[in-house]
Amino acid sequence: MKRRALLRTGGALAGSLSLAGCSSLIETRAAGVPPIPEDRPDGVYYPGHVEGMAMAGMTTSGDYGVGLFYSYPHRFWNVNGDDVSLTEVESDDAVHLMASVWDPETETVLPDTGLSAEIYRDGSLVSQETIYPMLSQPMGFHYGANFGLEGDGTYSVRLSVGAMSTRRTGDFAGRFAEPTTVEIPFEYSESAKNDISFERFDERVTTPGAVDPMAMDALPNAFAPPESDLPGTVLGSGTSDDARLVVTALEAPPAGIDGDAAYLGVSARTRYNRMVIPAMGLSGSLTRDGETVYEGPFARTLDPDLGYHYGAVVDGVESGDDLTLSVDVQPQTARHEGYETAFGGLKGGMPDVTVRVA
Repeated sequence: MKRRALLRTGGALAGSLSLAGCSSLIETRAAGVPPIPEDRPDGVYYPGHVEGMAMAGMTTSGDYGVGLFYSYPHRFWNVNGDDVSLTEVESDDAVHLMASVWDPETETVLPDTGLSAEIYRDGSLVSQETIYPMLSQPMGFHYGANFGLEGDGTYSVRLSVGAMSTRRTGDFAGRFAEPTTVEIPFEYSESAKNDISFERFDERVTTPGAVDPMAMDALPNAFAPPESDLPGTVLGSGTSDDARLVVTALEAPPAGIDGDAAYLGVSARTRYNRMVIPAMGLSGSLTRDGETVYEGPFARTLDPDLGYHYGAVVDGVESGDDLTLSVDVQPQTARHEGYETAFGGLKGGMPDVTVRVA
């Protein structure tokens, strides 16, 4: 038995999901996958191609909503610390399976839960594996990997969702603290997979930019809140290797965080699609008139209003203060093509960002 993985959910929703604004997605993959583009920039770029995907099912269990989808198997880049390595498609890969985990009440996508999967057919285990956290241009944050199957037929995917390790505040405090397991039936056929859309970007490939997010009416997207929706006072923003860091100041920390001083929240999102960038190690230094007011970590936090962000309690924020943010650990997520050269990635390095308070 090969060590592989699949996901599961209990719903019966099925159908194809496509790129928003890309009505030309009518091709199939018969012509094959373009090679990795040459002369890739240091940052986000249009990939050589993008695939659509189909829904296998969705369900809820406890605090979690879970959706399972599939597409053609494709290459991606794993990230482990500063090491970035290419995972090629293997000859026996049948599908690329993707899962999303969210809060059914607020439709907030939940990174940092961890996910593992077992695939069964007729009661026998076909494959099992921990599934990678990933970033892609069309979907944003999700979990996924390539898997082999035993041909057309009905499979059952048992998906284990871990408890969320990220600090939770407000109405999220105390939630997502228990793991759960769900099962989703998955009806697979080679012909149905081959009907999934496939688009090439011959002229735009490697140019700065990103494909549009997928239209997923039945599923929440992993967007960061618009700046205008962030609570508090938005102080400014800066870009580090195409990760946009938006800083907002609250008069007091969100409920669940000790302290009665000011709170700085940093909402990290992709430059083009405003997708959440999770799993970074972020620190910062707040200086005032040449004196350090705060120096230390910005903790990964999930809040109903701020969304997934990085936050710290500081001794007030005043006009003329300088906040310098440093990415100590690049986002620990695998990357689909077009993101592997950004947010650290293959090119390495995420420069500091400094925001001056007006």
